[in-house]
Amino acid sequence: MGSSFKDELSIPNTPADKAGKVIEKEFKAMQPAGAQVKVAFKAPKNETLESAEVQQKIAGVLEEIKKDSAVDSVAAPMQLQNLSEDKTIGYAVVTYKVKAEKVTEASKDKILDSIETTRDAGIQTELSGGDVTFSDSETSGMTEIVGVLVAFVVLAFTFVSFLVAGLPILTAIIGLAIGMLGIMIGTNYVEIQSVSLSLAAMLGLAVGIDYALFIINRFRQQLAQGDSVPESVAIATGTAGSAVIFAGLTVIIGLLGLSVTKIPFLTAMGVSAAFTVLAAVLVSVIILPAILGLVGHKIAPSKQNRFLQKMTGAGKKHAGSNKWGEFVIRRPLIVTIFSIGLLAVISIPFFHMNLGLPSDGTTKSTETTERRAYDLLTEAYGEGFHASLMVVAKSDEATAETQNAMNTIAKELGNLPDVKSVTPAIPGPSGKIHMISITPKAGPDDTKTKDLVKAIRDKSNQTEKKNEVELMVTGTAAMNIDIVQKLSDALPVFAALIVGLAYVLLVLVFRSLLVPLKAVLGFLLSLGATLGAVVFFVQDGHFQNIFGFPAAGPILAFLPVILIGILFGLAMDYEVFLVSKMREVYTHTGDPKRAIVEGMRESGRVVVAAGLIMMSVFIGFMLAPDTIIKSIGMALTFGVFFDAFIVRMTIVPAVMILMGKSAWYLPKWLDKILPNIDVEGESIIHRVENKSEKIYKQNS
Repeated sequence: MGSSFKDELSIPNTPADKAGKVIEKEFKAMQPAGAQVKVAFKAPKNETLESAEVQQKIAGVLEEIKKDSAVDSVAAPMQLQNLSEDKTIGYAVVTYKVKAEKVTEASKDKILDSIETTRDAGIQTELSGGDVTFSDSETSGMTEIVGVLVAFVVLAFTFVSFLVAGLPILTAIIGLAIGMLGIMIGTNYVEIQSVSLSLAAMLGLAVGIDYALFIINRFRQQLAQGDSVPESVAIATGTAGSAVIFAGLTVIIGLLGLSVTKIPFLTAMGVSAAFTVLAAVLVSVIILPAILGLVGHKIAPSKQNRFLQKMTGAGKKHAGSNKWGEFVIRRPLIVTIFSIGLLAVISIPFFHMNLGLPSDGTTKSTETTERRAYDLLTEAYGEGFHASLMVVAKSDEATAETQNAMNTIAKELGNLPDVKSVTPAIPGPSGKIHMISITPKAGPDDTKTKDLVKAIRDKSNQTEKKNEVELMVTGTAAMNIDIVQKLSDALPVFAALIVGLAYVLLVLVFRSLLVPLKAVLGFLLSLGATLGAVVFFVQDGHFQNIFGFPAAGPILAFLPVILIGILFGLAMDYEVFLVSKMREVYTHTGDPKRAIVEGMRESGRVVVAAGLIMMSVFIGFMLAPDTIIKSIGMALTFGVFFDAFIVRMTIVPAVMILMGKSAWYLPKWLDKILPNIDVEGESIIHRVENKSEKIYKQNS
C-alpha cells in the first residue's frame, strides 16, 4: 500500500487554468521535465556573487546536487543572468525528472546536505520549492498528542476515573487509525491534498472522543440505577448510540455538502474527513459496546474518591449545570442582549475579511528555508517576483502583422498600473499564439495584483475588437485569484444550503418552528463571531507572536466553507443533545420553564464536557508549524467555544424562557404529516419500563 498526497490547490476550467493548458500545449518544448526548485544565494558581506571564489563554491554545490539521479538539470545564477542590481543575490534552478509529489525524501535530503557547503562558506543559501516542501510542514504527531493529553485530563475530571477517561481515547484512536488508513489507500485512486489528512485527523479524533463519551456516560448511568452490565450496554447503545449515529450523520452531511461547491479539492477534503467521522461512529456503536461489556462494573460510578468528586462537582447532582441554568433563567433578557451583543462585536472584523491562498511569505516561519528564500528573492527582485503573470495572446492568423500587433499589445500591457516589467511577445511554433511575461509591482496577495489581472482580462475586449487577439492570463497569482473567486462564489450557495438543511432537520427532530429558527440564527451568530475572531488574529495580525503566525496575511480561501460544513454538524449535535431533553420534559409536563431547567441539568454537563474535549483537540492543532493547519485549528476552537458555551448553553435557554410555550408551536396540519424521529432512542426506555412493569405485576 502506498500513498501520495498533493500540496497543490487547483480548480479545473478556470480562466487561468485554461490559459495554462494553452501554454503547455503550444510551448511544450519550454515546459520543465518535472518539479523545479530555486536555490537562492546571497554573497557574504562586502562581496558579490560575481566573485571568483563565491562562484567556485556555488558551482561545487550545484555539481553535488546534479549527482542525484532524480535531477534532470541544474542552471546556475550566472547562466540564467538573474543577479540582483547590487550583484549580491541570485538563484539557481534545479529541475527534477518527476512531479513535485514524486520527489522523494532522499532527494530532499541530498539538496539540503549539498547546500551546507556554501552555508559554511558564509554564503546564505536557501531553497524555494513551490510544491516541493523542505521544511517540516507535518505536525509530526505532536498536535494530536497535545490534544489527546488535554482531552484525557478533561475526561478524568468529568468521570472521576482514569480508566473511564482512557476508554474514549482508545476507541477514538482506533477509529482514527481506520480513517487514516482508508484515506491513504484512497490517494492511490483520487487526488487528495495533504491538508485533508490533517483536517480528517483533527475532526476524527475530536468526534471519536465525544461520541464515546456520550455512550460511556449513559452506560454508567444505567449501572448506577442498578441495571446489569448486559442491560446497561444494550440501553446505552440503543439510546446514546442512536444519538451518536444522528450526530455523526449531521457532521457527515455537512462535510459531504462541500461537494455542491463543485471544487474537486474541497470535495476530497470533505469526503476524507467524512470517512474518519464514519469510522468514529462505527467504532463507537460496534467496538465500544464490546469493550464496555468486558470492563463491566470496573467503570461504574464510585463514591470513594471524595477529593475528585469535590473538584468536579460529581458529588453534587449536576450542580454546575444547574447553577448556570438557574442564573440564565433568572435574567433571560439581560443574558440574551449581552450574549448577542458580545458575538456581534466579535463579528465586526468579519466584514473586512480578505480571502487568499497560502504563500511562503505568509504561511512559513522565518525558521524555515522556504521563508528565508522568499525574503531573499523579495529583497532582490521585489514582491512582484512571487506574482509573475503569463499572458497568452491568441490570434487566428500567423503573419508579420500578427507579430507586430503582439509587440504593440506587450507595450500597452507594460503601461498598465502596477506593472514593474514586461517581456516582448514570444511566438509559439504555430505563430498564432504568443506568450508575454509580466512582473507586477505588488505581491501575490495584494489587491493591486488582483486589479492588474482584472485589467489585463478587461483589455482582452479591446484587443479582440482592434487586433482580433484574445488575451488570457495565467501564473500562480492568477490561478490563486481564480480559485479565491470560485470559492467566494460558492460560499453563499453552500451557506444557504446548510442553513436550510439545518432548519428542516431540526423541525423534524423538535416538532417546532421557532426552536429550529432560534438554533439556525444561533449557528449564524457563532459562525460570524468565529470568522471575526480569525480575521482579527490572522489577517489583522493581532497577537500573532502568541499564536505563532509568522506574518499577517489573508484568510485561507477555503476556510469559511470548511468551517460552515464542520460547525454545522457540531452545532446541530449540541442543539439536539441539549434541547431534546427539554422537549421530552415539556411533552410530559407542559411547563416550559421546568423543561429548560431539567434539560440544562441533565444534558448541560455532557455538552460542556464535549465542547471542552473538542476544543482541547483543536487547540493541539494550533501548535502545528504549518499555518494552514494552525488557522483551521484556531477557527474550529473558536467555533466550538462560541457555539457550545455562548450560543447553546447561554442564548438558547434564555431565548426559550422568553418565548415560553410559543417556542414549541407547530401547526396541527404539519404535526400530522411530520414523521416521529426518536433521536435518543427514548422509546427503548419506555418499552423496557413497560416490560418491567408487566413482569412486576405478574410476579405480584
